[in-house]
Amino acid sequence: MDTHSSKCNLPKEKVFSIQIGSEIFRLSGASIASDAPSYFSRFFEDQLLQSQDVANIRTLYIDRDPTTFREIARHLQGYHVRPQDGAQFVKLFADAQFYTLPRLMSQLFESECFIQIGDRHFQIPRDIFSGPGDSPNFFTLGFAAFFASPSEVFPGLDRQGLLRPPAIIPPKRAEPIGGFIRLEDVRPSGIQFASHTVSGSSMGGMVTYTRPFVDESAADLVVEIGDESSLINRGSMRADFLGLSKQRIASLLQTVGKKMNLPDSHPPLGQVPIKVRVDRETDLTVDGEQDPQHLRIPRAKAEAGEDGGPAAKRPRVDNTDDGPWVVRTGQWRLQVQTGPTGTYEVVLIAVKLDIYTSPQVRNRSRKFL
Repeated sequence: MDTHSSKCNLPKEKVFSIQIGSEIFRLSGASIASDAPSYFSRFFEDQLLQSQDVANIRTLYIDRDPTTFREIARHLQGYHVRPQDGAQFVKLFADAQFYTLPRLMSQLFESECFIQIGDRHFQIPRDIFSGPGDSPNFFTLGFAAFFASPSEVFPGLDRQGLLRPPAIIPPKRAEPIGGFIRLEDVRPSGIQFASHTVSGSSMGGMVTYTRPFVDESAADLVVEIGDESSLINRGSMRADFLGLSKQRIASLLQTVGKKMNLPDSHPPLGQVPIKVRVDRETDLTVDGEQDPQHLRIPRAKAEAGEDGGPAAKRPRVDNTDDGPWVVRTGQWRLQVQTGPTGTYEVVLIAVKLDIYTSPQVRNRSRKFL
């Protein structure tokens, strides 16, 4: 027995008219019942309840794209529909949920991932992400903001009184995926330490990272910390962290210490506040202004520090309050160096920072409800 037909009471041999935009489509009751219950089946079933005379069933008119519906009609007639690119995918998925076609929604939800990176389009089968540690990832999460599950499309959107689905575009990146990772996504198994040795003595080194199951060789770890959970004391040029970020940083640095095989007597690397360095390569946004000159942040090469490495830059700020900088989002490299006492300490080297210098500027970015 056809399980889809059991959810639809339309006569299979009767032809029903549906006008999409300027084009009329005629589908049999059997075709409509093949993916039901749907907006179409409910509309025509209501018409039959109001009038037992099938000759008086009126045409259903919907102001949508007939080109997209042509593929949906083929699906209802029993043909397999396969999107050719990301643009066609989002049109089909949006209209499938608009017409509440459960079988087509499920089929599209399980289909290939469509993604545009730069000017190239990719169509990636989902089964290649079935290996351990391969999911979730950027590709499988690309549509998550719109399609949480086949039964929850556009999560958070109030469907009451909704005339049509919102306009959406397929996910894309203007540039290839960068070599950084969010703090919460760092896995201890991927953390490594590249030691710098001078005359047979270790002078510290860089924290590197290998993405499990992906990378064959390690690269410098660039970790992104957001949610306004980082504070920089500009007098001491040290960073403190709030909430979960503080716990995650401490855990990360504890793992680095283990990778370095530090003795138990060595002070923990994860002690905060942590020294911060801003140099000429740092991409800095302050109070919404790109690389502001009025802050007079020195970008020249620093004098050598006591450890032989570059000294930390200390921005000179005029006419601002004494509170800490709030880092809206920051990307950092992690360097380990020898401190004044001969023990190792961690330095956060700023790669890209978006900061507020005062509560007033921070509040200016807030919106009213």
